[in-house]
Amino acid sequence: MKGILCFFMILLLPVVFSCKRGVKEKYAFTPAFSTYRSDSTKNTGPAPKNEIFYGILTPVEICTIFNRLGISYNNATLNPISNRDQYLSSSKASINTGIYGVDFGYLKVFGIGQQMIDYMVTIREMSNKLGIPDSYLTEPIKRVESDISEPDTILFLMNDAYTKMEAHLREEGRESTAGLMVMGGWVEAMFISTQLVYNPERPDPEVIQKIAEQKYTLTTLLSFLKNYYDDHVVVYYSKKLKYLKNYFDSFDIYFKKGDLEIDTAKQVFRSTGSKMTVTVETLNKIRDYISRLRKEMVTP
Repeated sequence: MKGILCFFMILLLPVVFSCKRGVKEKYAFTPAFSTYRSDSTKNTGPAPKNEIFYGILTPVEICTIFNRLGISYNNATLNPISNRDQYLSSSKASINTGIYGVDFGYLKVFGIGQQMIDYMVTIREMSNKLGIPDSYLTEPIKRVESDISEPDTILFLMNDAYTKMEAHLREEGRESTAGLMVMGGWVEAMFISTQLVYNPERPDPEVIQKIAEQKYTLTTLLSFLKNYYDDHVVVYYSKKLKYLKNYFDSFDIYFKKGDLEIDTAKQVFRSTGSKMTVTVETLNKIRDYISRLRKEMVTP
């Protein structure tokens, strides 16, 4: 756990685990999707277990998850940097600082270029609106502009910048600002995933699993936001997220008995797969609701 701003995330599970590990034989259970490999496979060795992080990642760390999922490049999906000057209220600036942070992580997958620099500058300008010193982001921008830095170095510098931003907000007692940034980042990550990776015509079980797992992350996010109900904007969006949660609560995720491992030190779950009762209809509702919510957030 790296702190409040580390709540920026995509496709992660929280600490609280409420999955059902097995299904009693008296129940007729037919999963809509499964990521367990067929028993008929010729591979005689044990199936490899996938790691599912339930710890919290920074915005720039999510680029590795985007890369693993094979998200295609489509800059039309991102929040245009031309909107930045129109976010005049503190709440809009907070939410979209989180959104732009996730957009930066998305761009990182496709290499360092002028557009990536533009989004870094935008994040700096947005943080300025929140009273966060722009010096935190000056060095990463200089390193990119001079083209002397490796991509991994840029990620390190950006992570360091977000850590400093978090510390600054803590010192000023403005954790609710960080809460709105967290929320914006999560919604943007879900928006990119459901728009670019999820295909309702040819649903991929592994993609479905990543989206379905967000039912637990959403519960954690709502619990986190509850700490800042003194901010009416946090309350407003928490109500909207609770409505979204109804869709996630309509299905379950199952693991085979003995398959699930929990590593609290590394904050990961490990399993060879899962079975889900989620339907394409529910996934489409989640996608559409996220799209509407995100549109509201990015509209000045």
